[in-house]
Amino acid sequence: MDSKIKNLNEKLALAHLGGGQARIDKQHEKKKLTARERVTYLLDEGSFEEIGALVTHRTKDFGMEKQQFYGDGVVTGYGTIHGRLVYVFAQDFTVFGGSLSETHAEKICKIMDLAVKVGAPLIGLNDSGGARIQEGVRSLGGYADIFYRNVQASGVIPQISAIMGPCAGGAVYSPAMTDFTLMVENTSYMFVTGPNVVKTVTNETVTSEELGGASTHSTKSGVTHITSANDVECLEDIKKLMSYLPQNNTEKPKDLPFKLQEETREVLANIIPDNANKPYDMHSVINGIIDEDSFYEIHKDFAENIVVGFARLGGKSIGIVANQPLYLAGVLDVDSSTKAARFVRFCDCFNIPLLVLEDVPGFLPGTDQEWNAIITNGAKLLYAFSEATVPRITVITRKAYGGAYDVMNSKHIGADMNYAWPSAEIAVMGAKGAAEIIFKKEISTAEDTDAKWKEKEAEYASLFANPYSAAERGFIDEVILPQDTRRKLIKAFAMLEDKQVEKPKRKHGNIPL
Repeated sequence: MDSKIKNLNEKLALAHLGGGQARIDKQHEKKKLTARERVTYLLDEGSFEEIGALVTHRTKDFGMEKQQFYGDGVVTGYGTIHGRLVYVFAQDFTVFGGSLSETHAEKICKIMDLAVKVGAPLIGLNDSGGARIQEGVRSLGGYADIFYRNVQASGVIPQISAIMGPCAGGAVYSPAMTDFTLMVENTSYMFVTGPNVVKTVTNETVTSEELGGASTHSTKSGVTHITSANDVECLEDIKKLMSYLPQNNTEKPKDLPFKLQEETREVLANIIPDNANKPYDMHSVINGIIDEDSFYEIHKDFAENIVVGFARLGGKSIGIVANQPLYLAGVLDVDSSTKAARFVRFCDCFNIPLLVLEDVPGFLPGTDQEWNAIITNGAKLLYAFSEATVPRITVITRKAYGGAYDVMNSKHIGADMNYAWPSAEIAVMGAKGAAEIIFKKEISTAEDTDAKWKEKEAEYASLFANPYSAAERGFIDEVILPQDTRRKLIKAFAMLEDKQVEKPKRKHGNIPL
């Protein structure tokens, strides 16, 4: 028996060594952790249980039968984060560059199936050169098996992808279908076709970093939601993100202890400028409302005219969608609409209540926006809010103009509670433009056109550049003092906690993709 135990320990030792010490050293030289080091750091100490440590590939072509490594380039298993069960896979770049083979894919699929059966989050740590070309279509089939499971798990369990090295070709589509994608600065990249192919086909010269690095995907494409300075920070970001999420779609996020006390926040009373055209930072409003230091922003550097992220309010996890007057005056455009729509749908999938902070002058005009389908992209956000059944509350801090008023979680599309500050302006458009249209003839025939224009602008503003016309019709439930916002929201979300919605029977809706 001793010899058999010795044999097992030798095999496990080889599995833990991956591609060998030389390749581990090379990984460290690139300032990257190995797959096992990443799993160890991510999970609670001593909680990891590995599955499939002794799996090897079955390929005999191209002399591959002489190159066997236990684990076949991916570490898979389960453990806990903050005491809560998660499933994890980490691709091992020291073994065949982390390339995906048939058996490599089978290992990933096995834990994906377990995650769905049990109802626990799935975390993928991606570091792979792509499909293992020695296996041909078998490796491509392995990718498709993973893609299919990503879709089946979507909206059932949270799926998080961390790109911690290369991720190219077909490999990019699995992270794209998960809920959140994180990237590590300077050591990770994602693209469908690499710089060499781009050079051949389009004659463009571009580096891997420029084409698909963390900065590119966090600012230009919006593919990645969170960027981290290094591997350790990336793993810490995953842990923080997990703290706001439930285990699956049948649960609610875990509450933190909280006792209602004096919740007035005087700082909120002095944020909105007297000049309606002067910008302010919506982060000041967010921080004045939520539990201290609890805001975790998502997609921070993409479509900055809208802010989305998780926070805690009265100890409870919430999702926040807020127009940002500091950027493009907080207008809705193609990128901000899709960014917010995706976030709203995630929160609705996983029972996370939504708080909308609104200061929006409308949709961004221009040929660029129209030709890039602002109509269908703006409709995505409208659709996302309209289908959401979680508790939904809107606070209008200042402007709520035109169709953007409807889209930003208005009472008309199913919001549960709608508040407005006294500074709110709810109208089809701004008073100046409205006066020019409504009183055009009167202004043009006046002796002093400027004076008449100002008079009619003030007349329109007195009627609509306030929250009271909407409140009179019940479109606004209550006009509140800014300093009372936190207290009102804590109570309103508590009141809505057991909200139930009967949805029409259908296979699924047809969101305007």
